[in-house]
Amino acid sequence: MSMVINTNIAAENAVRLLDRSSREMATSMERLTSGLRINRTADDAAGKAVVEAMSSQIRGTDMAIRNTNDGISLGQTVGGAAEETVNIV
Repeated sequence: MSMVINTNIAAENAVRLLDRSSREMATSMERLTSGLRINRTADDAAGKAVVEAMSSQIRGTDMAIRNTNDGISLGQTVGGAAEETVNIV
């Protein structure tokens, strides 16, 4: 007894193309929702490394600014205390 196998090549191609289109749309949606051009290392490995280095540098600068502001506040507090001491004397 012989067996006949029928395949629908057009349907298989349509499914394959639909799957690829769905993946591309998911990637586009991820980029749109995050607002970033590079979301993963696979998007741009060198660019991702640059972004990480710059982000680290920005975090360090932000911390330096906060520390400077804390120092200014401390100086103002000490100045106010010294002024009050002079007023008492």
